[in-house]
Amino acid sequence: MIDTAQMALILDALPDPAFILSRSGKYVAVFGGRDARYYHDGSGLIGLYISDLINADKANWFLEQIARALATGNLLVAEYELSNRDVKGLPDEGPKDPIWFEGRIQALNFRVDEEEVVLWVASNISERHTLEVRLRELSDTDQLTGLFNRRKLEHDLKLHHESLTRYRVPTSVFLFDLDNLKKINDTQGHHAGDQIIQAVAEICRCALRATDFACRLGGDEFVVGLPNTEREQALQLAERLHERFRKELSRYWAGDTVVTVSIGATAMLPEDHAYEDTLKRADRALYVAKSMGKDRIVWL
Repeated sequence: MIDTAQMALILDALPDPAFILSRSGKYVAVFGGRDARYYHDGSGLIGLYISDLINADKANWFLEQIARALATGNLLVAEYELSNRDVKGLPDEGPKDPIWFEGRIQALNFRVDEEEVVLWVASNISERHTLEVRLRELSDTDQLTGLFNRRKLEHDLKLHHESLTRYRVPTSVFLFDLDNLKKINDTQGHHAGDQIIQAVAEICRCALRATDFACRLGGDEFVVGLPNTEREQALQLAERLHERFRKELSRYWAGDTVVTVSIGATAMLPEDHAYEDTLKRADRALYVAKSMGKDRIVWL
């Protein structure tokens, strides 16, 4: 049998820190945290409250998790970040990236000083979180341009269609491709064509608003989504983007043919059953733009 002294040594040797926290956020006891790569000695926390150490918004989040664990009695797992800005008394400047933790919170069946308490085990998962973010970026990003890819586009358009259906939040969409790119590829090679596609992506990054998103569907076909944007404003943005394309792509020639852009534009409509209906309408608008002589904007 393990006696009390041995159990204390075991708890003290835990690599991740384990806290006994009261409902009001008081540090009742601290165990472990022996992995010196990630943690400092936490014994000085005993007797303090989370609100003594952490700024109000983040402290309230911790108290909410404690309350949830106590209410359900089940193990609660939550990921959270902490940075210099969250901790009282530290300067805002510091490590650029926050530290990410996984908290495992379990209600305990006893009280301390008449208060309910939980066990909170905190594990530093910053490396794992960074890897997960990078993997998500790779899965959502077109390798040639760095723009979002079709997978990310479909995910975002679905969310914006739901916003239109539930809350009447408008979203406009541009579908465009490059006029005469095939001639560049045929005469100068696909490397030259790739450079033009990359130039288009850079124009999108510079010309669009922070709330807009641009995606490469494949080949020389792109989609731009403009959340919370109705027809008049969307057309103004389309004109500015189109003019930017004309100016910056004018240096790409194949004989006497210059690369231009045709844009099909539309907005999500209440009668659209899904985002695919919006894309189909934008595609029809693009077809009309092409048939009218290219290098123009058509709204349907």
